[in-house]
Amino acid sequence: MAQTADKTATIDRDEVARFAQLATAWWDEKGPFRPLHQINPTRLTYIRDQLCAHFGRDPKDPPSLTGLSVLDIGCGGGLVAEPLTRLGAAVTGIDPASETIEAAKTHAAGAHLDIAYRAATAEELAEEGKSFDAVLLLEVVEHVPDVPAFLKRIAPLVKLGGVMILSTLNRTLKAYALAIVGAEFLLRWVPVGTHQWERFVRPDELAAALRGADLTLTDTTGMVYDPLADAWSLSGDTDVNYFATAARR
Repeated sequence: MAQTADKTATIDRDEVARFAQLATAWWDEKGPFRPLHQINPTRLTYIRDQLCAHFGRDPKDPPSLTGLSVLDIGCGGGLVAEPLTRLGAAVTGIDPASETIEAAKTHAAGAHLDIAYRAATAEELAEEGKSFDAVLLLEVVEHVPDVPAFLKRIAPLVKLGGVMILSTLNRTLKAYALAIVGAEFLLRWVPVGTHQWERFVRPDELAAALRGADLTLTDTTGMVYDPLADAWSLSGDTDVNYFATAARR
């Protein structure tokens, strides 16, 4: 059985254990996390541009995120934490699976990157009174049993004047067809059972949950896949994948 952090009301232990079993595969671009490698450039563009816009930075002026503290919740093997560190951010990455954190630490050490990785839950950091300029929840909330309760508990991790950036899947028939039937069963991009359609979150539901956590939605942007170009891009279409940014005023 995979070793995980203590169970909380907003953690699904089965989900954590399943991802922990894949810990050694995070940096295999042709492995089970291939879709994350494919969407990573688009994710990073969105995150960088939102942070630069919010904090008055120029994204063309590297390292554009210098001086910003960023918490990557559910950081996995560090696919986002490492490039954000290269952009100058002081990154803390947490994941409830210790196996995953060890894999992230090993890869960061090989790349000579200083990232504060820790096997912990977001609730634990909130209880310790930690706070950050930016908190990332990337492909996380669709694995959480109670999204409003989760966001309310971890909202204090965002400093006053800071932001939370999320990415998730919309609960539509189109998302079911593409993200589950297509990606899991037909194309085998991800292992079968990676997603549960009933846990996908509609943009209006996410906006309501953010308001309930005293966070103000400032942006919603879709992400779409072009099969001809085999590439992802930002879009106004939020039917399947989308990002959201919310500020703590």
